[in-house]
Amino acid sequence: MFWEKLSQLWKIRDLRNNILAVVGLLVVFRIAAHVPIPGVDATALRNFFSSNQILGLMNVFSGGGMENFSVVMLGVGPYITASIIFQLLAMIVPKLEELSKEGEYGRQKINMYTRWLAVPLAVLQAYGMIIMLRQSSAQIVTSLEPFRLITTIVVVTAGTIFLMWLGELISEKHIGNGISLLIFVGIVTRIPTAIRNVFSTYDPAQIFNLVIFAVVAVVTIVGVVYITEAQRNIPVSYARRVRGNRMYGGVNTYLPLRVNMAGVIPIIFAISLILFPPMVAQFFLRVKTAWVAGAAQWVIAMFNNQWFYGIMYFVLVFGFTYFYTAVIFHPQQVAENLQKAGGFIPGIRPGFSTVEYLQKTTSRILLIGALFLATIAVLPMALQPLTGTKALTIGGTSILIAVSVVIETVKQINAQLTMRDYEEL
Repeated sequence: MFWEKLSQLWKIRDLRNNILAVVGLLVVFRIAAHVPIPGVDATALRNFFSSNQILGLMNVFSGGGMENFSVVMLGVGPYITASIIFQLLAMIVPKLEELSKEGEYGRQKINMYTRWLAVPLAVLQAYGMIIMLRQSSAQIVTSLEPFRLITTIVVVTAGTIFLMWLGELISEKHIGNGISLLIFVGIVTRIPTAIRNVFSTYDPAQIFNLVIFAVVAVVTIVGVVYITEAQRNIPVSYARRVRGNRMYGGVNTYLPLRVNMAGVIPIIFAISLILFPPMVAQFFLRVKTAWVAGAAQWVIAMFNNQWFYGIMYFVLVFGFTYFYTAVIFHPQQVAENLQKAGGFIPGIRPGFSTVEYLQKTTSRILLIGALFLATIAVLPMALQPLTGTKALTIGGTSILIAVSVVIETVKQINAQLTMRDYEEL
């Protein structure tokens, strides 16, 4: 089956060209991730990131760009943050809420506002990262005069905008989501380095740790696939209608409700938020006010604590699963569309009763999905005291995102193949 699909992909010219174009754009991203900005002690920088779990996780999602202090060191982080902000605003600002309901036009407008907001966020994050590295005890960044500092910030900001552009080009090819694929490639390209590090320091006594890691990886992959594909089918019947001499309707079908409608987005949202407090606290470690420096040190210590970090991560993933589902799934609109099409759920009155039923059903299946997703996210972290390695902490989150992105991409490719089959008929 796999080889048949692959052969079919290669035979369809435009689809083959789209896949090759996406691969080429991803290669460009990897090249950019290895173009460094001068003025940094590369060895001290790598040691600094390897010794800090929070920054190490940020480095994973930038595809190693932070560790290399490359022109794309921020990755697509500012764009993701801007997306989170606008999705929150769309729920509380009436004008943005109306704009989000205007279909393609509204979506393009919000995307434009998101791109605009990503620019100042990239500037702030680039400045913050440079100041944090300069204030570190490892003396990573050499003294930067104002002109050089401004130039570095402009280059790093341009790198983020460049990745946003690459992501949009990839999305236009309809071979997966561009931003998600950039994050996926950044994670996957770290695997050879991780394997090399494991075997370069291999100790026969650590064979148990490697077995635990392999088991957790398999469980995570199976769990993500299962929870992503699981769905609850709500039966829907369409009443018979007579138009002229023809009769329409009288069909029984179903409305699929996925257990995890939000996909990988809750993980990305949770990571973006959980990285923010310790990163801000880094800026205040060397201030002259004693209580401010002490508070910053306390925040960093709290987030480096495995129990606190794990609980926060679990709660954020769980909460964002509900939040993002509320953003993308509207029971009232579904009920209205069913009523306009002459459809109804057997045993449920159209209108408010249908909305209430959909809300109750969605909440129940989301409880299972959110708990499962949050548990898988913190499972490697919970096993870290048993294995005594930090690699599992990053590995679990990385596997979770990578598998979800692969499933999403495969579905889009299958949709393209199905569409071309219908065109041939």
